[in-house]
Amino acid sequence: MRRIGVLMGNPEGDPRAQVNLTALRESLLKLGWIEGHNIQIDYRLAGGGPEKARTFARELIGMAPDVIVCSSNQVTEILLHETSNIPVVFVFVGDPVGSGFAASIERPGGNATGFANYENAIGGKWLEILHEIAPQIDSAGFIFHPDAPPNVGFFRAAEAASPALAIKVLPLPVHNRNEIENGIMAIAANTSNLGLIVPSHALLISSRDLIVGLATEHHMPGVYGDRSFAESGGLLSYGNNTADLFRSGATYVDRILKGEKPQDLPVQLPTKYEMVINLKAAKAIGLTIPVSYLLRADEVIE
Repeated sequence: MRRIGVLMGNPEGDPRAQVNLTALRESLLKLGWIEGHNIQIDYRLAGGGPEKARTFARELIGMAPDVIVCSSNQVTEILLHETSNIPVVFVFVGDPVGSGFAASIERPGGNATGFANYENAIGGKWLEILHEIAPQIDSAGFIFHPDAPPNVGFFRAAEAASPALAIKVLPLPVHNRNEIENGIMAIAANTSNLGLIVPSHALLISSRDLIVGLATEHHMPGVYGDRSFAESGGLLSYGNNTADLFRSGATYVDRILKGEKPQDLPVQLPTKYEMVINLKAAKAIGLTIPVSYLLRADEVIE
């Protein structure tokens, strides 16, 4: 019996976490790993808070698993601080080399490898999408966690793209839900023709109901880095399919359980992004999505 730990940044009861866990289990099953027969899976949901993530990381490490699967930069950083011996497969993290999770893409070098979610340039792409679906926008609030290098990189990319699009990018660095609420309320009160960009981060994903609710209340078109925002009433998401990343993660778990080392498995960069558009959200803020975008979308939520 081999033991697999799973630590995600999602809050308890998050349906998206269950989708991702199911994708991991199904992929492992296809590879011959059967729960209760030759593997046991222990999983924890950290809910966006570093203290909870640290507690759960120590719990899982104490179970002496053969490999741990984790998601989000915050969770991965905490986990790798707690163990340098147990193999770790990360999924859905930004800039794994710049974040210190791997020495290089080709040769990670430590006890961790996995699958990146974005490259920094996507920050500019999010701003471009916002400009195309809501051309009246001349300012965009960019929410990001300032202690997360990928989030900062996304913001810098949006800043660099802003002059060509004639959109002023307003930084909204946040560490908790109160700062998210106060930041959005402040720019909404003082700025007209305003849009919103929200990258992926454990804190932001776990606070998506708050963010989406405020965006709707203040009629702000929003572009989000994770599909869970669009599923929760956000206007448009453009990013990875996290379930696909967990399916891919299962292949690395399989290889590690069969004897390969994380340091010998190259980090995989994203090869495809998906777009999800929520038409109900568009109607709520009085926005008509261009037909060209509806045709490009991987999924349209009616």
